[in-house]
Amino acid sequence: MNLRLRKVLIANRGEIAIRVMRTCRELGIRTVAVYSDADRNMPHVARADEAYRIGPPPSRESYLQMETIIDVARRAGADAIHPGYGFLSENARFAEMVAGAGLLFVGPPARSIAAMGDKTEARRLVQAAGVPTLPGTSGPVGSEADGMAFCALHGFPVLIKAAAGGGGKGMRVVRSMEEFATSFRAAQSEALSAFGDGRVFLEKFLENTRHIEFQILADAFGSTVHLGERECSIQRRHQKVVEESPSVVMTEELREEMGRTAVMAAKACGYVNAGTIEFLVDEDLHYYFLEMNTRLQVEHPVTELCTGLDLVALQLHVAQGNPLPFRQEEIAFRGHAIECRICAEDVENNFMPSTGKILHLRPAQGPGIREDRGVEEGGEIPVFYDSMISKLVAWAPGRGEALRKMERALEEYEITGVKTNIPLCLFVIRHPEFAAGRFSTRFLGENFSPDRLPGFSEIQQKAIALACALAATRTATPAPAGRDGRDWKSARLLNLRGKP
Repeated sequence: MNLRLRKVLIANRGEIAIRVMRTCRELGIRTVAVYSDADRNMPHVARADEAYRIGPPPSRESYLQMETIIDVARRAGADAIHPGYGFLSENARFAEMVAGAGLLFVGPPARSIAAMGDKTEARRLVQAAGVPTLPGTSGPVGSEADGMAFCALHGFPVLIKAAAGGGGKGMRVVRSMEEFATSFRAAQSEALSAFGDGRVFLEKFLENTRHIEFQILADAFGSTVHLGERECSIQRRHQKVVEESPSVVMTEELREEMGRTAVMAAKACGYVNAGTIEFLVDEDLHYYFLEMNTRLQVEHPVTELCTGLDLVALQLHVAQGNPLPFRQEEIAFRGHAIECRICAEDVENNFMPSTGKILHLRPAQGPGIREDRGVEEGGEIPVFYDSMISKLVAWAPGRGEALRKMERALEEYEITGVKTNIPLCLFVIRHPEFAAGRFSTRFLGENFSPDRLPGFSEIQQKAIALACALAATRTATPAPAGRDGRDWKSARLLNLRGKP
């Protein structure tokens, strides 16, 4: 039975909350924001039709409070809850509770989240469906001795992975028997801390691989399609930094085959709504199932720009009980899109988070540039949440032009008050090996160090010193850049280095 959504609560914050709100507004759906005390003045609160406080700043006391969020949805008269990504987006119990409260969960069924959230169960399901996987343990490893036995059989290197999570947490690469026990215990401890579940399993580790994922969409009528691939190999500590679509190594034949495999994997768990099937691809273009993310991805804009589709609108469409409005053969791909995650980080100090007030912010604009951002000039980067400021995306008919647009956009992006990873993004975009498409998940580990950041002349260094002095004398939010030529140039040069 088809439903008509009138009001949606977004159980999230920042740029993804704003992203969902924009589509809801275009569809005539009212929105409800939730916020912690730290986010009272954040843009997502102001943009919603209604907003409700849900607790103190720590996420465990606010954005992870399932009962509180559902209670707010009821009081606000919402029809549905959209979880965004992170927080409760892949929590099967939350999806179950939302449905139990008579609300729509804009995402997959709880059973699919549970099945794919347990990495060992996910491996079992996709293997049964004929999806290729790396050699690995059939379930969680019970002891160090069992793990060592696997290593003795399959050889090194081996990857220890958290059974209940992802995002690089509870993950260790082991290259010798001597380091196995220490790494095993460390992975268990980190998994327990991150997910409340210390179980880990083992997989054979491949050295030179690409991380390529396929966006899928499924309705409740048995129709599942893929929307092409995203290349996510540029990572730091298993965290994605730069993503693009299409992948430079993809052929039409391989895309068709991997797309079919991704659809098979989604159907294996009875999936409905938007999700992502992640693969590792080796140097011979053999691919292996890695995991499934049962939610909207951070990098979904590159797919939207290359297909012309609004993934949030399609999520809402399917959640209301409608069939997909197209078949696989009707999906067209165009051009090339590249996304950089702009984060408040100190690149030169081991990427420590950089918190504080944004004194000046002028984002990049112009043809082919999209920015999804959750904070404005004068806003705070709090210590409690992810440090991402925005997602900067460039689209062009070809990859070379998209790279040039992204480089120009990164150079234009002005932000002071916090340090950012823009220098790292520039390093990647300008690197000849990246431009040539010759890279793997080891790219940053093998090529990047802080002393390789963009260089500066004596004049530029003086400009940085001037901007720092100007910032130090201000007691309020600065006037818009551009009124003073020296200040504008200083802010731009400052941005390249990420200095406050």
